[in-house]
Amino acid sequence: MKDMMDVCPVMHGAHSSHNSGAKNQDWWPNQLNLSILRQNDKKSNPMDDNFNYQDEFQKLDYFALKKDLTDLMTDSKEWWPADYGHYGPFFVRMTWHAAGTYRTGDGRGGGGTGAQRFAPLNSWPDNGNLDKARRLLWPIKQKYGNKISWADLLILTGNVAIESMGGKTFGFGGGRADIWHPEEDIYWGAENEWLIVGKDNKRYSGERNLENPLAAVQMGLIYVNPQGPDGNPDPLASASDIRETFARMAMNDEETVALVAGGHTFGKAHGAGSEDNVAAEPEGAPIENMGLGWNNKFGKGLGRDTITSGIEGPWTTNPIKWDNGYFDLLLGYEWELTKSPAGAHIWHAVNQKKEDLAPDVEDSNTKVPTMMTTADIALITDSNYKRISQEFHKNPEKFADSFARAWFKLLHRDMGPKVRYLGPEVPKESLIWQDPIQQGNSNYNVEKIKDIIKKSDLSIKEMIETAWASASTFRISDMRGGANGARIKLEPQINWEANKPTQLQRVLTVLENISSNEDISLADTIVLAGNVGIEKITNIEVPFSPGRGDATQEDTDVESFEVLEPKADGFRNFQKGEFSVSPEEMMLDKAHLLGLTAPEMVVLYGGLRSIGISTDNKGIWTEDDKLSNKWFKVLLGMDVLWSEKSFNCYEGTDRKTGKVLRTASRCDLVFGSNSELRSLSELYSQEDNNEKFVKDFIKTWVKVMNSDRFDLLS
Repeated sequence: MKDMMDVCPVMHGAHSSHNSGAKNQDWWPNQLNLSILRQNDKKSNPMDDNFNYQDEFQKLDYFALKKDLTDLMTDSKEWWPADYGHYGPFFVRMTWHAAGTYRTGDGRGGGGTGAQRFAPLNSWPDNGNLDKARRLLWPIKQKYGNKISWADLLILTGNVAIESMGGKTFGFGGGRADIWHPEEDIYWGAENEWLIVGKDNKRYSGERNLENPLAAVQMGLIYVNPQGPDGNPDPLASASDIRETFARMAMNDEETVALVAGGHTFGKAHGAGSEDNVAAEPEGAPIENMGLGWNNKFGKGLGRDTITSGIEGPWTTNPIKWDNGYFDLLLGYEWELTKSPAGAHIWHAVNQKKEDLAPDVEDSNTKVPTMMTTADIALITDSNYKRISQEFHKNPEKFADSFARAWFKLLHRDMGPKVRYLGPEVPKESLIWQDPIQQGNSNYNVEKIKDIIKKSDLSIKEMIETAWASASTFRISDMRGGANGARIKLEPQINWEANKPTQLQRVLTVLENISSNEDISLADTIVLAGNVGIEKITNIEVPFSPGRGDATQEDTDVESFEVLEPKADGFRNFQKGEFSVSPEEMMLDKAHLLGLTAPEMVVLYGGLRSIGISTDNKGIWTEDDKLSNKWFKVLLGMDVLWSEKSFNCYEGTDRKTGKVLRTASRCDLVFGSNSELRSLSELYSQEDNNEKFVKDFIKTWVKVMNSDRFDLLS
């Protein structure tokens, strides 16, 4: 008889690990993956349906929490002792690395969700040993419970750390809600290896052209390799990498220098020995490690024997004190290239004075040399960075203010408008990167305005297209864009190709006249016009919430809004060119950024097509000028044979006669070809579901129109 120990009692029906057999994505890797839209439902959220984190935060004893965090800074634990007896630098790094994943290209990343708790971030090489920082915070999270999210706690702790070391902060806004599983929508790069270098680094093409929307030079890093590009200690080349990656995180040169210098004012890097001493990251560690990674067998494995980046040494003479010491040393010495004990490229000051040495992390009576990374030396090699560094050195107050503002921006860039900020330390000053909007009027007769719009010469399609163009700029990733503010009338949106500028100008002229004459915002007028268009073809009232305001050109950072321009919008069948990503994948990405679920994407798409919305007229198959499920019926009919004619252009011919009946895009056809999308299309095309289709379309339309109405959530 076979030994029972060789027989597994589990039938493997759950596919609970990745070695339990091939998955659908393995068999059909090109199949559209709708999983990113499932992130937009709440089925995996363990909180009660009526739980509102923002309400819970308002109950928080905020300053008691800050005191507990301040006390923690100097409460050194034996299992992970604080360098210099102060956890401040450690927590600054934790907070920076939580927020610093943000990138402007798609608004994804950042500290707004507490994603650092999950893979891949919790196991990135650049986040080495930050698992210990979160464990140090656990007793405080446990104490304050639902009143503080991990997302807010990870960000606030860095602020408290800076303040506890004598630094100035600009403020703090709470309100970040936690996610409960790793994000599937974020593309971190094509590499399948951490920190890969040279020709195998797939995120670069041509002359070091970094792939969009990435904002780090290698897989597993926040921004740049501190040793230099691909580990090459070339300060000027490093400066180029720094400028590119920080710009993709919405930072200009002054903000970049302030952040680098301010961050490196605190703490030290750890490279006491070879990285061969370090075991697997948290996600790869054995079960008995209880989620902790990077187990280090060198010496004690902690304190002065810690190994994190391979770089070794502090940047300043006083690593737990805010001062101007970073620039004192950087600008006050010549620097020579050396190696850390771990073999990493670092720079040491030539003939460093005894008074400029730093204390050892365990024994303040023992002095050690300070160091700089190649990325630090870049600040005195690049001419503009050097100019700014010299200015900050001469003006410590300006440096402190610039750092505080840049740090605040780093922590809050993904939070959207200031109306979302909660807590007693929200700054009164409004900043242009917060996309400020003037308060709108909500005290007017909505029905009167609707009647005026109905009497205008605008077509139904023009009204709906303009409302969609305005609202669909919204990104749930960083809460930017949307109809509020009516920035569609301003640069750069007024001239975006997707918005049909000539038509848009004409529509806006009509709507602006109504807006000014009736003392309501243009933003409200645009949305209301879209609703009027839908009401005219359904005879169903579309819910409307007045109160949007209008932004000004002066309050609009043109450059920062350029990244919101749609290069493709499948909902409008707009495609600016041929990209490496398919049109249907780009549509799926847009649907996710709009916060849509798969059913919402399907019903919205079919509804817009049935109304006649299509930039190039592909996918327009109905002519009865009403909102109905007829589009799905035509799509799923078996009387048509489809063939590809050119990129993103397909012809449907009558199976019997060969006559060309209609044209379609890839986005149109995917609703019939993809099995998941087809199942939803079939649902909406049923004879008994036309009413459901119309109802669901209107509900989803209102969701998109109100996506940036954060005032309605309070």
